Amino acid sequence: MTTIHALPVTVAVARRTDPARTSEMVAWMRAGTALAEAFPGFLGSGWVRSAPGSGEWHVLYRFADQETLRRWEESPQRHWWLSSAQGIVEHTRIERRTGIEGWFDPPREPAVATVPVGGGPTLPQPSPPRWKQAVTIWLAFFPLSLTATLLTSRYLADLPLAARVLMMTLTLTPLMTYLVLPRITRALHWWLHGQPAPWRPAR
Repeated sequence: MTTIHALPVTVAVARRTDPARTSEMVAWMRAGTALAEAFPGFLGSGWVRSAPGSGEWHVLYRFADQETLRRWEESPQRHWWLSSAQGIVEHTRIERRTGIEGWFDPPREPAVATVPVGGGPTLPQPSPPRWKQAVTIWLAFFPLSLTATLLTSRYLADLPLAARVLMMTLTLTPLMTYLVLPRITRALHWWLHGQPAPWRPAR
């Protein structure tokens, strides 16, 4: 059974440093990425400055699930890496995203430098067109809604309409969020981002 713990987790960390130490900041973040790459479940990382010359940085890193993220965050390597920046870097805010959050929209800042596993910096993919996002959600929602409607009309026909709708929404919302939509967005990733179908031979 798929649970929230099996979903990829993205961590966003706001950090502050002296703008005069930008080179040190970039080198420090690259060192952290190199350490994280050695951990199973690491999916990539990136960073962006709030504005040219700013000392505000927003750092993103992503792991396959909560367990692989925990291993990285509790590792001696990460503790050493964080301690090496004492007096240089201030950590101001941390945010974690799982489930339905951030499925379609990558970081919006154009200056993000992302570092995929085993590769150099690349630019993030743009968001899929809204109509593709809508089609993907509909493809996930329609069969669930149809199945739930058939089941409730057959087995719960005596319940008031409001009670049936309540039961449907309480059931369908977690199924959509943690099971169906994550799988369908992974399966249609190539189509959402305008890439060749995976079964087509490369030219």
